[in-house]
Amino acid sequence: TQSGSTQGELEGIRGAGTWKSERVIASRQGPHLRLAGGGILNFCANNYLGLSSHPEVIRAGVWTLEQFGAGLSSVRFICGTQSIHKDLEEKISRFHQREDAILYASCFDANAGIFEALLTPEDAVLSDELNHASIIDGIRLCKANKYRYRHMDMQDLEAKLQDAQKHRLRLVATDGAFSMDGDIAPLKEICRLAEKYEALVFIDECHATGFLGPNGRGTDELLGVMDKVTIVNSTLGKALGGAAGGYTTGPKPLIDLLRQRSRPYLFSNSLPPAVVGCASKALDLLMESNAIAQSMAAKTQRFRSKMTAAGFTISGQDHPICPVMLGDARLAAVMADDMLSRGIYVIGFSYPVVPKGKARIRVQISAVHSDEDIDRCVEAFTEVGRKHGALP
Repeated sequence: TQSGSTQGELEGIRGAGTWKSERVIASRQGPHLRLAGGGILNFCANNYLGLSSHPEVIRAGVWTLEQFGAGLSSVRFICGTQSIHKDLEEKISRFHQREDAILYASCFDANAGIFEALLTPEDAVLSDELNHASIIDGIRLCKANKYRYRHMDMQDLEAKLQDAQKHRLRLVATDGAFSMDGDIAPLKEICRLAEKYEALVFIDECHATGFLGPNGRGTDELLGVMDKVTIVNSTLGKALGGAAGGYTTGPKPLIDLLRQRSRPYLFSNSLPPAVVGCASKALDLLMESNAIAQSMAAKTQRFRSKMTAAGFTISGQDHPICPVMLGDARLAAVMADDMLSRGIYVIGFSYPVVPKGKARIRVQISAVHSDEDIDRCVEAFTEVGRKHGALP
């Protein structure tokens, strides 16, 4: 029966050590959390800048909720566009130094909406093989010719671009920063190839917006190609307040087209006012000063260097996503459980989230972690690693 086969599949997941439990938090998001068993240090949220619990961000959300209501009960073109939505879109485009921006309920929706609206059967899209699932799903929805190039392999991308010359328009799609491995796309080389073969460049900046680059503008600022990347999709649900929402920013004609043709935009409720208020204040804080964004680099370096010195392998480069590579799914799960018993909240990642044999504990550093928090995390990892044979 169907229920029997489902039960068997669930048992298989448990048996493989890849079962994903959900731990229930009884406090707001932040570096210090309260679970049922007491207080813990949190090292697994996408709360890169600590803004999800910033007093000014919360106050802005409360004020906007009181002024503009709980929600719009509508999509944007019927009666769901408020002044705050237009203000936030203008602020996003100013932050990214682009012409215009369009809001979505999530960046998953932004990725689901763009490829189908922009690309026709005469076009081609070239996608990094390790792009986020939402990019892959968005590309599946469009009728363009699909090419997949090896992860960050510029020779393979060039070969695919040469083959795609027969198509009307070519779009290279890549994550700016890849969330599973903490590595950063070689955007300079991608943009050079795009120029050579007359292609457009699209980047997903969910794990870059707010903290990569001198002013937190993202991967394109970090690598000096802001004027060469055509389209940026990103999220309000990570560094920019941590609630929800996503957006596309780029040339005005593209944004105008998305307002007319993008299905997730046309058929989804408007972003709730409180979410808009929180994200707007988060952007204000970032544009007033780059101090928050710059505080990430030293904290990231502290964790990566201490963990490497202890004998761990940390994937990626200079990104606050710090995957502690362990290989075995069961080892990752039991080590994460032992870390929690020592007051450190981290999660083991295993198949199908990452490839088989590439299990890891993904640690995420936040600007609001203190040096003492980071050192305590490294000490716990060292103890637990020795206990389970992950360290000599």
